[in-house]
Amino acid sequence: MSEQIRVTFEHLRDFMDRAFQKAGLPDADATTVATLMAEAELQGSDGHGAIRLAPYLRRIREGGINRHPHITIEREKPAMALLNGDNGMGHLVMKRAALLAVEKARTAGVAWVGAHLSNHAGPASLYARMALPHDMIGLYFAVGNANHLPAWGGLSMLLSTNPMACAVPTAREPAVVLDMATTVAAYGKVKAKAQRGEMMPEGWMVDRSGKPLLDPKRADEGFLLPIGGYKGYGLALIIGLLAGTLNGAAMGKDVIDFNSDFKSVGDTGQAILAIDPAAFGDIDQFKAAVDAVVRDLRASERMPGIERVWLPGEQSYEKRNAFRRAGIPLPPQLKASLDQTAAELDIAPLN
Repeated sequence: MSEQIRVTFEHLRDFMDRAFQKAGLPDADATTVATLMAEAELQGSDGHGAIRLAPYLRRIREGGINRHPHITIEREKPAMALLNGDNGMGHLVMKRAALLAVEKARTAGVAWVGAHLSNHAGPASLYARMALPHDMIGLYFAVGNANHLPAWGGLSMLLSTNPMACAVPTAREPAVVLDMATTVAAYGKVKAKAQRGEMMPEGWMVDRSGKPLLDPKRADEGFLLPIGGYKGYGLALIIGLLAGTLNGAAMGKDVIDFNSDFKSVGDTGQAILAIDPAAFGDIDQFKAAVDAVVRDLRASERMPGIERVWLPGEQSYEKRNAFRRAGIPLPPQLKASLDQTAAELDIAPLN
């Protein structure tokens, strides 16, 4: 930890903004993507933050991402819409999807907005949380951008981490925000371990003979393990069908590995569901009731040696507050990568 440097949210955002502008993204789009990536770092989602900058830029440079997407509504009804992302940055597609879902839920009470021809968009919770300022519940589902999971008992990589997130508003407590992959670890965490030169804990991955795989640099020799065994495999499948197949996006064998293929169109499938609690009753009563559940769980009897019962989203909430005060920690390997990116783009380095 002593080797880490700390940067402000604003400095990190502005650096990535300059990088995306230099790569050819329109100014407003560059700012949107950079802001969401910096927010990922701010909440501790380091596998989806600045570590993704260089791969994103390479994909833009090699033609795998459309610099000037025309994101359109392809299909629409009062409580749903299907977006065509035109192969733009996934952050742009999903921010629009989240705001459209909220807008529709104001009238319909609930709204589902799916997308295809999108791309990797960072941590799922960023988009589920977009419903919170509107006193709504947000849910996010996505097909992962590379297959790292076989069917339970199989060896062929036909599924991905297929994440989901849910954000529930509260009155006074931190919002309840669940963000999870359907694998024990998201692949972004594997990439972060590899960059830092760290080993993975047992239980994240196994090799093709079923033995524990601990070296993240050998990740191609094995696959991620699903949460809860066969139940996690089933959940990955269902999320993939909802976010991918339902939206006419890539799923199964059609998913390309964006870690190695920087030219092909990814056709990532994602979906946002917005629920307006006010359609079910008094919004203030609902948020107060959620607060009560949160406090009951936090105050519940603990097992020996357990200092605190955590609610989903509380640790990210505390990291956001801490990193706002003290700066976002960046490991030296990541800082070196960002310095190299700055040199290649001929922009000012991150200070």
